[in-house]
Amino acid sequence: MSTVTPPKPTASELEMLRLLFALGPATAKQVHAAALETRPEMNYATVLRLLQVMHTKGLLTRDESQRAHIYAPAQEQDSLQTNLLKELIQKAFSGSGKALVLAALRGGHVSKKEREEIQALLDQEK
Repeated sequence: MSTVTPPKPTASELEMLRLLFALGPATAKQVHAAALETRPEMNYATVLRLLQVMHTKGLLTRDESQRAHIYAPAQEQDSLQTNLLKELIQKAFSGSGKALVLAALRGGHVSKKEREEIQALLDQEK
């Protein structure tokens, strides 16, 4: 039994996935409206084309039972993030999760509140 590796999303596709994770299943019109909040130059045709390509690649599911198709991520957010993180750790940190965590902590990418949450999680593991 072979496991199918999910396709790796492009930066634009990751943006659409982020919006869909926040919105839940949505029409292209709803995704476009959400995209306009951060990207006012984004046009509807671009969003629709991206969603269609993502569906073809297997990144999204599409409910065609209504006139306006409903798009949803094909993978759970945690699963997608885990797969992308594994690839990043292999490529950028020579397979070392520790190196990734240290780079995040040293690079100012973790707020004080997030550090406290991480510490609490580590304390639970003890």
